[in-house]
Amino acid sequence: MKSIARKVVLLLSLLFATTAMAAEKVNINTADAATIDRVMVNIGPGKAEAIVAYRKANGPFRSAEQLALVKGVGLKTVEKNLDRIVFTGAAAPAKAAAARPAAAKPAAKPAAKPAAKPVAPARTASR
Repeated sequence: MKSIARKVVLLLSLLFATTAMAAEKVNINTADAATIDRVMVNIGPGKAEAIVAYRKANGPFRSAEQLALVKGVGLKTVEKNLDRIVFTGAAAPAKAAAARPAAAKPAAKPAAKPAAKPVAPARTASR
């Protein structure tokens, strides 16, 4: 009887431990540095501040690859945190969009060179 009780207690402990270890999610586009630091693995206060600064300068993150562009973060760190990151609210705010310069349109291809004029046969002197 004690053996069954121990197994039940162990099973319940594992169940609750797994539930408690379920990753808390962080919206990378709205979270402050303290929240990013607390929720994400291998992200300390300095990297969390860098993420917030990058977001303020470049607008909301749209993908994990874009988050990996933050100095000191890297793709491996992002991959370790994919189950913890939410990318909602990625539409660029009007203020941030207005602050960015419009992308330059590519220059038009130069016009094709005009075809060479046909050369008239040389005139011969008549005698």
